[in-house]
Amino acid sequence: MIWIANLFVALVAALHVYFLILEMFLWTKPLGLKIFRNSIEKATDSAVLAANQGLYNGFLAAGLLWGLFSGRRDLKIFFLCCVILAGVYGGLTAKISILYVQGVPALAALLAVLSTRPPRTRSRL
Repeated sequence: MIWIANLFVALVAALHVYFLILEMFLWTKPLGLKIFRNSIEKATDSAVLAANQGLYNGFLAAGLLWGLFSGRRDLKIFFLCCVILAGVYGGLTAKISILYVQGVPALAALLAVLSTRPPRTRSRL
């Protein structure tokens, strides 16, 4: 079951790397304009804000990858919760689709991680 949970976490991390690329580098390019349904004028005016948002998505991806490569369940849980909160906030304040694109995959990954047994630690008693 741990490999399924890790696969879900990796998928959420990959999505956030994709969001980083879209928001930081492709925002004013044809693909970015099409995906976000922006005009070139609107995209140009908001490019700095989008790049900042992309950077935050990169931090989320980095945290999830840190959790994956270190094997630390607590990091995976923390960063997945951050992604879920960002998805809920984005869904409520910007577009509802953000909740589905960002929040739902993170929730699935969180549930998968929570369903795995935490590693046993030695008691100090």
